[in-house]
Amino acid sequence: MSDVGRKLVELGSDDVREVVDVLCESFFDYPTMRFVLGPDPRQYEEQLQTLIHFFVMARVLRGELLLGIGDDNGLPAAALVSRPTGPEAPPELGKLREKVWAGLGTAAQGRYEAFGAACAPFQVAVPHIHLNMIGVRHRAQGEVHGRRLIEHVHLLSLDDSESEGVTLTTEDPANVSLYEYLGYQVVGKAVVAPELTTWGFFRPD
Repeated sequence: MSDVGRKLVELGSDDVREVVDVLCESFFDYPTMRFVLGPDPRQYEEQLQTLIHFFVMARVLRGELLLGIGDDNGLPAAALVSRPTGPEAPPELGKLREKVWAGLGTAAQGRYEAFGAACAPFQVAVPHIHLNMIGVRHRAQGEVHGRRLIEHVHLLSLDDSESEGVTLTTEDPANVSLYEYLGYQVVGKAVVAPELTTWGFFRPD
């Protein structure tokens, strides 16, 4: 199916549920989610919804960017974008964070913090934009939506006098060569656990 006629749009709080649905479908078997939420599959789908809803609301509550590819059938793709030096977290986000980890448990929180600590050395010294998550529904795979969203983020950075590039991470080894092809440079690699390796990337403008 052609991408013609599908609009790249900025989304808001009214779109949270659909963005969460897109990302839950895209990241259902993603190594980071499986690692953080643990090996017990009985509540995995519900826990994944909780975790990704938290990630999306973190962007909304900070007034940061949600992007999507939209058409008459909804969103086939979505992305979350932030700034490491962006607005401070409002009190509502702190309350949501406490609620999320109370529900997911201290073990899941510990694994999430271990992942965050492993990624911390990937930070670059120049001001930049961070691509937090990008996902495409299964039915829309192969329709270049992901590429289109990534290239839009590149343009956002180019047009922003306070940004000198884009960072992202991946835990899928198959993505490493793809991001290098798109102009990203590996700035770090860390083994979080035997089943989880993460790579950090930076693409200068």
